[in-house]
Amino acid sequence: MNLTPESLARHELIGLDVLVECSSEPGIVGLRAQVVDETRNTFLLETERKVVRIPKKNTSLIFLLPNGQKVRVAGSILVSQPENRISKRMQRTRWKL
Repeated sequence: MNLTPESLARHELIGLDVLVECSSEPGIVGLRAQVVDETRNTFLLETERKVVRIPKKNTSLIFLLPNGQKVRVAGSILVSQPENRISKRMQRTRWKL
């Protein structure tokens, strides 16, 4: 399955560039980084200077796909273990920017 805006939530997200668009934690809004690890409730993001763990819940993220497309995703959609999220049915609440 190709990585498209519609299938993003069912793919491996490690390695993708991401921008934190909004969050319940104001200190991470505007953070640009690369996803280096993922747990059920968090992403581990690597910036040029540090590694930051951010929550998925109450966070809106913009992912940059390898083809250059930007996709906005509500972090709450991604809350689950990555291996389970890949195989479960996903809501169509994502959209291309």
